[in-house]
Amino acid sequence: MRRRIIASLMLASGLAAGSAGAQTFPSKQITLVVPFAAGGPTDTLGRVMAERMSRTLGQTVIVENTTGAAGTIGAARVARAAPDGYTIGIGHWSTHVVNPAIYPAMANVLDDFEPLALIATNPQLVVSRKDFPATDLKTLIEWTKANADKVTVGTAGVGSPTHISGLYFEQKTGAKVRFIPYRGAAPALQDLMAGQIDIMFDQVANSIAQVQAGKIKAFAVTSKQRLKVMPDIPTVDEAGLPGLYISVWHGIWAPKGTPGDVTARLSAAAMEALTDPQVRERFISLGQEIPEPAQQTPQALRAHHEAEIKLWWPLIKAAGIKIE
Repeated sequence: MRRRIIASLMLASGLAAGSAGAQTFPSKQITLVVPFAAGGPTDTLGRVMAERMSRTLGQTVIVENTTGAAGTIGAARVARAAPDGYTIGIGHWSTHVVNPAIYPAMANVLDDFEPLALIATNPQLVVSRKDFPATDLKTLIEWTKANADKVTVGTAGVGSPTHISGLYFEQKTGAKVRFIPYRGAAPALQDLMAGQIDIMFDQVANSIAQVQAGKIKAFAVTSKQRLKVMPDIPTVDEAGLPGLYISVWHGIWAPKGTPGDVTARLSAAAMEALTDPQVRERFISLGQEIPEPAQQTPQALRAHHEAEIKLWWPLIKAAGIKIE
């Protein structure tokens, strides 16, 4: 009897300690790893989320830019971090769908992370330097075909959305381009504005301000619908290249094994951030579409992640993309 009482007391004490741990999380600063350069689209979204989540969690969420290898270094940084909730990461279609198809070390990406929230989706823009000779998407395609292997396309690295979009463009048009890899979308865009490269297939969040300022030209958006923030830009269907659909979605993950009560707190903070009018306005201004609440949950992110892998892996592997 005495042993049973002692065992019961020990169990109760353990449960109380666990409850206390959940109540005290977070008790220190949290790091949100952004796997791309500062100033790029993922960095921008990460900083908006970090600031708003800090208010909900009662602790500062700082952004750490860990770049290289098209986002794989930053993603690995999160996967290998202590599963205590104090290191989380933002990533997207490239880091969590494309990269695992071309980087063997990331083959088990679905098992390496705990999903927290699906926060946004957005298509690509087909953009060029402002003095590029084409006047619309049809003439851009014609000019690219006529100058095979001479037209330069800036990318954020092998497997990045900019790279896959360019490969898809080649497949759909029969054109051949020369890819110029950078360590992120932001430096690639800088060279596009400077006239050092010809074209980019870039996330709206990264290039919208430069299009609006007249520093680069936009030819089409890679979706079935026009952008609310820039309704004058035609869709690829309207512009003459039907079916070139690519939307880059962003999610937030914690390392595998992070306790459920901790991931629940982080997920709730992320979803609460997405209800903030200022956050929503900022996302919309960047061309982002915020999923409905039911699509933001960890379960929904997991299901969407699995579906995207099934859709894109066969295409990516058939393209024979190799690590540079």
